[in-house]
Amino acid sequence: MDRIFAPWRIEWVERDADPIDGCPFCVLPEREDAREARIVARTERNYVLLNNAPYNPGHAMVIPDEHVEDPTDLDDATLLDHARLKAATLAALRRDLDPDGVNTGQNLGGDAAGGSIDHLHTHVVPRWSGDTNFMPVTGDTKVIVEAIERTYDHLHAGFAADENAVDPGDAEGGDAVELDFGV
Repeated sequence: MDRIFAPWRIEWVERDADPIDGCPFCVLPEREDAREARIVARTERNYVLLNNAPYNPGHAMVIPDEHVEDPTDLDDATLLDHARLKAATLAALRRDLDPDGVNTGQNLGGDAAGGSIDHLHTHVVPRWSGDTNFMPVTGDTKVIVEAIERTYDHLHAGFAADENAVDPGDAEGGDAVELDFGV
């Protein structure tokens, strides 16, 4: 029998319960410590959150502050800001993680579309040649090769280097990068 060791996951297993009352995408941005909440970057209307169950290192989501289910429910300024933040997320990933490709998308329509949270969010998933292998197919196991804390540092640095960063934040101090696209 093969064994896969992931000792850094013990922190997740032994964590104190974190019951979120309500929509996690509405609750997490209200927390003081952006690093703990996994929020890497913010704008006036949207933010970038690392996925707690990433498909690959760097799996992030661009999320509007306003709780809506569909992009057609966003006002034009928020929709444009969302698109600009998605582009900045792609640039940050490319700058600091150097993936071979990226998948982006939204699951609209709840369970029927594979979505589990009814708060609009756009997935941004970096991909590398060869990142799909036998493990998910035969072993029903996905191997994530980087701890989420290290990914946070990579993306934080990538966003801080963005030309639209108005406040680079302090990754260790729990401050997200603030961006302004002039929208």
